[in-house]
Formats: sequence, structure tokens, C-alpha cells
Amino acid sequence: MQPTSSIPTSSNTSYIAAASRSYPAQSKETLELLHAANEEILKHFPKMHSFIVARQGELLTERYYNEFNRTDLHDLRSATKSILSILYGIASYRGKLPPLHAPIWDTIQKYAVQKPGPHWEKLTLHHLLTMTSGFCWKTGAKMGEAFIHRFHQSPNWTKYILHLQIEEHKIGTFQYCSVDSHLLSILLTEWTGLSAADYAKEYLFGPLGIEESVWKAAPEGHSMGHIGLHLTARDMAKIGQLCLQGGVWEGGRILSADWLRQSMTPLSTESPGYGRFGYHWWTTKVHGITYAYAHGHGGQQINVIPALDSVIVFTAASDLSRWKNSRPLLEKFIIPALKNS
Repeated sequence: MQPTSSIPTSSNTSYIAAASRSYPAQSKETLELLHAANEEILKHFPKMHSFIVARQGELLTERYYNEFNRTDLHDLRSATKSILSILYGIASYRGKLPPLHAPIWDTIQKYAVQKPGPHWEKLTLHHLLTMTSGFCWKTGAKMGEAFIHRFHQSPNWTKYILHLQIEEHKIGTFQYCSVDSHLLSILLTEWTGLSAADYAKEYLFGPLGIEESVWKAAPEGHSMGHIGLHLTARDMAKIGQLCLQGGVWEGGRILSADWLRQSMTPLSTESPGYGRFGYHWWTTKVHGITYAYAHGHGGQQINVIPALDSVIVFTAASDLSRWKNSRPLLEKFIIPALKNS
């Protein structure tokens, strides 16, 4: 197993230097379980790219597969949504947001040729954060979105969204809907004057020492809100650690602890295999332990487990239609290992 090390506060901190510090040794059972998790990945998760476990800010294991290493950027896919939620928490802390339950139509209407329907005036920031907008959208049990390819093929994603109808009877009911997230990206720019990518660099990535990232833009220029972010696995772990620390990093507050608690509070009904949704974070339970996680297609995950003061990161190939969920690794090996650490 690799030695315990701290999560570096800057991306140019060497792994060797961090690993040279002295930390309490892990129990034999913990080491064996983490080794078994790695063996399970090698045998049964052929598309895995990285696997990180950190507890109390210390790296317990850091593994890379398929020729990836700690400097490679990974496509977060829909885990991007959870990072966007953090940006909203930062904007809220900095006083840049309207009230959560205030209508957003006045802000967005300049992009519309005409009002798409009578219920747009009811749409609020809270609806978008909780994916309860009521948009005419179709999502399957495994979160596959029937219209997502049509949306991506549109030459202007903003105009596509502003042609969608809102179904009154669905307002306030959870439905996984990626256009909610992209609309949040547009609104963030309207309220802060910066794209999500630039806002992240200034107020999230910069303070965390995240120096390498890619956040792709939609055809009309806004940062993608539902996908598009690429980070290293270690930097994903840093973001998880920020959440564990209640929004504080190296003594400075980046966002409020209340926002993070609300984001990771289950607000929706149960979606089998996923859990319940908060402010763009999923929440679920394993072995009686509740935790929140960012999740993206292919198995991109940032798992934040406050009860164990731990963060677990997985990245894997994202350009495939079928993939294995890493939850069994958490259930069988990682959670038991952390309980014994």
C-alpha cells in the first residue's frame, strides 16, 4: 500500500514531501481492507482511472489505473453539478444571490424571444437547485435523459431551454433534469458577472491551490452547468475535504457551513440506486452511515462522509454506455476499513 500522506494545499506540493510527514499508522485490518479494495478494482473494474481515500485530511490510499497518474485531468461528467452547487454556496456567502424562493424570470427573460409559457414566472432558484422546476422533460429510473442528446446538438443551449414548457403539476416534484443545471450556470453569470469556470478559478480553485482544470463551454459561450468540468483526482479530494471542513480552507471561509448542510440534506423522494437529492448533491446510506456524493456517468464520484471524517474519490472512463457502480467497493471494503482506522 502507498504511505499515508496529507492532501497537499497546493498542486505543486510533491507527494514525496507530503508522505515524509509522520502520521499515526493504520491498523492491519484497515490496510488489508484497502488492499482488498484495490485488488477488487484490478479484477472487476477494468475502466477505473483513480481511487483515493482520505481521512482527516490524510491520504490513506491513492491508486491510479490504465496508465493514469496524479497529474491527469478526469472528466467529472454530472459530478460537475455538485461543484456548481458549491459555487452557488460561495456566491450566496458573498451576497451575490437573490432570495432562494424569488422568481428568476426577470433575470433570464432577456434571452427569450417570447415567454415560453405562463408558469415560467413561478420558477425560482430553489426549484433549479433541487431539480423541481417542472420542465417538460423525460428521465428514466437510471437517470438517463431522453432529450439530452437533442439538447446537446442544439446550436444554442440557452434558447433550447427557453423553449421548454413548464408543467404546473410537476413544479415542486423532483425529476433529474440537466437543463436545470445549465440554467443555473447562466444565472450565476448574470448575478456575478463571471462564467462558472472563471468564478470557480477565482473563488474556489484559487483558494484550494487547484491550478489545473478545464471547464468546457456551451455553444453560446456559457460554462456548461451539468457536465464539462475536468479535474485531477487529488483536486476532487480537496473539494470533498472543503465540504468536510464546513466551507473553511486553511483558516479562511470560502462558503457557509449552512449552505453545505442544506446542499447535502435529502430533499427528494428516494431514487433507487442513487438515494435522495439535495442542492445538486446525492445523499444515501451504507451500513447505517449517511453520506453525500457527487456523481457522474461512468463512475466519477466524490463521496463525503462526515461521520467518518472521510472523502473517497473514484474516476473512470466516461465515454461508455455501460459501467459498474463503485458502491459495492464502499459497502464491502472502504466503509469497514474507515470504521477500523
